[in-house]
Amino acid sequence: MLFNPEESIDFNGNTGPFIQYTYARIRSILRKAPLASSEGAVGGSSLSDKEIELIQKMNEFGAAVEQAGKDYSPSGIANYCYELTKVFNQFYHDYSILNEPDADKRAVRLMLARNVAKIIKSGMSLLGIEVPERM
Repeated sequence: MLFNPEESIDFNGNTGPFIQYTYARIRSILRKAPLASSEGAVGGSSLSDKEIELIQKMNEFGAAVEQAGKDYSPSGIANYCYELTKVFNQFYHDYSILNEPDADKRAVRLMLARNVAKIIKSGMSLLGIEVPERM
């Protein structure tokens, strides 16, 4: 195995900085969100396929941690965090969060972003990796 320092700090692909950058991006979105829109009542809005996919991916966190523990393999957590980050980034690319005109949809998307950030922070913490609030 060859270690390439340049690849280890790449913001693209399966790297820690890619995951850290996504966490920092989410935190930035949440800082910019008006308090009322980020904690509004959620309901009455149908979910898109990407939102459902993101929820399903978040739901896999517990199983990924459990399997990593059974296998004594932290790489399972690292791979899960990368997969969650990819799903979130695709969602973020396809759907506006802060500029969504529908208040219910915006509240749902902010809630999804907040929970993705919590999971990324938890997963990376289990690996001993800090996630920055800003990059």
